[in-house]
Amino acid sequence: MQGRLTFLGTGTSMGVPTVGCNCAVCTSADPRDRRLRPSVLVRWNESGVPPRERVVVIDTGPDFREQALRQQLTQVDAVLYTHAHADHILGMDDLRPLSFVAHHAGGPIPLYAARETAAVLERVYDYTFSPHATYVTRARVEIRPLADRTFIHGVEFLRVPVLHGDLDVAGFRFGDTAYLTDVSEIPESSFALLEGVETLVLPALRHKPHPSHATVAQAIEWAHRIGARQTWLTHIAHELGHEDTNRMLPEGVAMAWDGLDLSIHLIGAADAAPGHKA
Repeated sequence: MQGRLTFLGTGTSMGVPTVGCNCAVCTSADPRDRRLRPSVLVRWNESGVPPRERVVVIDTGPDFREQALRQQLTQVDAVLYTHAHADHILGMDDLRPLSFVAHHAGGPIPLYAARETAAVLERVYDYTFSPHATYVTRARVEIRPLADRTFIHGVEFLRVPVLHGDLDVAGFRFGDTAYLTDVSEIPESSFALLEGVETLVLPALRHKPHPSHATVAQAIEWAHRIGARQTWLTHIAHELGHEDTNRMLPEGVAMAWDGLDLSIHLIGAADAAPGHKA
């Protein structure tokens, strides 16, 4: 099944340009050096007459409203959350207008999150999730447990566990594509989940080591080990200029940018591993 992957944001928690900074990247005229907070969009056409487009977002950071307007989103069918840091969850409330459409069409937007992430969402958005909430125009959303395999309108999303410092974070594999962000270590068991990936997204914060984020060198090492046809780097800080960094990357590895749109191959329920239901 053919689908598309769109990068909504490729920046770090502070974004690029970074507030108060006048460095060469923050003042660059190259639009690829403008990076909103990290998020991607996965789309495909669900079979039917006529076919219906399905839209899944991975993370709703503080820039989600701007990202959704740029992509002219009119619907979101589900959200997958990697973890509960601010740059990944603080745009959840901007789902509200889209959730009103979804609610009238048949139900709330499902938000798939690990237990720890769900607890933070419920606390931060108490006015949405509390059983005593009285906010009339609160988002029509519903938190659901993130399983090892999640099927959304027939497409499989496989959870790939990774580490962000000492924090467990969810990466995702969907068909021949994998998306990992905020990673400092990939466990051996997760490398097995990435076998056969053709399009790989890895984080590369900067060249200088960081306690909870991968460097460019680490990302290149992982890319070579996984062996994807093409690796795209994301979660990029203002230390890395797009053009200068791209020139030093090996073949098959490149810097992603906000708005980059790729054709990918997805796995439907009928093609997934046996013993798992959609």
